[in-house]
Amino acid sequence: MPHEPALQFRAATMDDVALVRDIVRAAYSKWIPVIGREPSPMKADYDEVLRKHQFTLLHEGPKVAGLIETTLEDDHLWIENVCVLPAHQGKGFGKTLLRYAEEMAVEAGRKEIQLLTNAAFEANIALYERLGYIITGREAYMEGTTVYMKKRLEA
Repeated sequence: MPHEPALQFRAATMDDVALVRDIVRAAYSKWIPVIGREPSPMKADYDEVLRKHQFTLLHEGPKVAGLIETTLEDDHLWIENVCVLPAHQGKGFGKTLLRYAEEMAVEAGRKEIQLLTNAAFEANIALYERLGYIITGREAYMEGTTVYMKKRLEA
């Protein structure tokens, strides 16, 4: 019986800037034809952003599978970005990363997680809703709509 590689988390460092950029670009490239442009995370300056936000990398054995980018706010944990490399999509790693963020929020004494996504990313919205997130607002952004979501957490 084949042995499944263990999943591990590790904090990204400044040495991981190129890796983070590559993961984001690979994960978001599928959305370019959907919205007609590069999604905003593909345009971020990760040399700067890695200094300001916490990035946690998810490894499946020796291979990086995805990441989650967060910031701790006064009353919630903000998820700026969650993405899984195309070769690792469909394995539940997005859910794993979101659960990890929930654990981070609870450990930091926060009772809520917030995030936003593009309304055209319907599969992502459906996933968030299945995991207990609710839509709290919508706002026009470029030629599309930004959807704001949150999830209340139990301590």
